[in-house]
Amino acid sequence: MIEDKVVRVYASGDQMAGELMRGRLEAEGIPVMVKGEGEGVYAAGPVYLWVTAEHETAARAVVAAAESGEYAIDELPDDEPVDADEQT
Repeated sequence: MIEDKVVRVYASGDQMAGELMRGRLEAEGIPVMVKGEGEGVYAAGPVYLWVTAEHETAARAVVAAAESGEYAIDELPDDEPVDADEQT
């Protein structure tokens, strides 16, 4: 019987940052286990993301890319100017 080893690939003191990273990993098809002191309705405190050993390399690549800003997008495409007077 082979045990599924889990590996911590991300830790943050910011619950929202942890949830965003979890979403990024899951969007890439990587199953994530979330643990931390801030679980439940009043989430606060550190959060830790764990993946199975088979997903470790891919998960670390996603975390590194996210932290480097590789997934960042501009708020508006360069060809779409916004006129403040037109916004309501």
